[in-house]
Amino acid sequence: MPRARSQQIRLSDTPYYHCISRCARRAFLCGEDVVTGRNFEHRRGRIEARIFFLLEQANSL
Repeated sequence: MPRARSQQIRLSDTPYYHCISRCARRAFLCGEDVVTGRNFEHRRGRIEARIFFLLEQANSL
């Protein structure tokens, strides 16, 4: 049965985490896709804003 993250993670024990992004079917999350030539850089700002938002939420706990 899945457990809530609040039960799995203790910031006092492990305060640092490495965030990675992976997309299915070789899709690009950010940057330019060299295969299709499409640019997905417009997503970077939203992703960064979300990370900072989650960081603020975690710091307020």
